[in-house]
Amino acid sequence: MKTAINLSEKFGKFSEHWSPKIIAQMNDYHFKLVKFQGEFVWHDHKDTDEVFIVLGGEMSIHFRDGDVPVRNGEIFVIPKGVEHKTSAKNECCAMLVETAGTVNTGDAGGEKTSPSDAWI
Repeated sequence: MKTAINLSEKFGKFSEHWSPKIIAQMNDYHFKLVKFQGEFVWHDHKDTDEVFIVLGGEMSIHFRDGDVPVRNGEIFVIPKGVEHKTSAKNECCAMLVETAGTVNTGDAGGEKTSPSDAWI
């Protein structure tokens, strides 16, 4: 496809929180957009790193030994197998880059688990 992906247009197509939407694939990696507010669940991804790129707002990534704030225009890589949870006081819009098929809650499951194959 020879059309650029407009991130604002894609963000405008959904409103639900904690439900990543795939917008592109590169090799075995998905690029996903997500909106969230409040707190997520503790989880890890045993087989893949996870990248958060904040495109609007700010978030915190919580680890058992401390927190990392990630603001608009910043990026953070969570190494595979590291337990974490995310949160945002106000709505945050971010892009995730992770291996195709990665479940957002890892093995933790629960009501915030979303389909790992939802495209917009």
